[in-house]
Amino acid sequence: MGIEDYGGGQHAQADVLVVTTNDVPGFHVERVIGEVFGLTVRSRHLGSQIGAGLKSLVGGELRGLTKTLVETRNQAMERLIEQARSRGANAVLMFRFDVTEAADVGTEVCAYGTAVVIAPMA
Repeated sequence: MGIEDYGGGQHAQADVLVVTTNDVPGFHVERVIGEVFGLTVRSRHLGSQIGAGLKSLVGGELRGLTKTLVETRNQAMERLIEQARSRGANAVLMFRFDVTEAADVGTEVCAYGTAVVIAPMA
């Protein structure tokens, strides 16, 4: 994985804008649709668990687990965008991630925010 694979976010031509802010400069909120979220739970495979255990002895990045978490966060965000789009939104404000352990067998990632319809200010 190259450094570009460890990031996230959207491409410039996204039809649903997702931001962590309460508003978008130059736009006003026409309609608040409500909370939307994308949820996924991923288990860790045995190979990455063993590798992580060995790596923890000497220190350093757990690349297998990092890759899994990046993929999991991206999937949760994609599901959030799908839900917002299906409800008629063109933006999600106050976007956040919540990450928790799921019964000691995996990681739960929830992406959430407020779905809205925005329009350029006149």
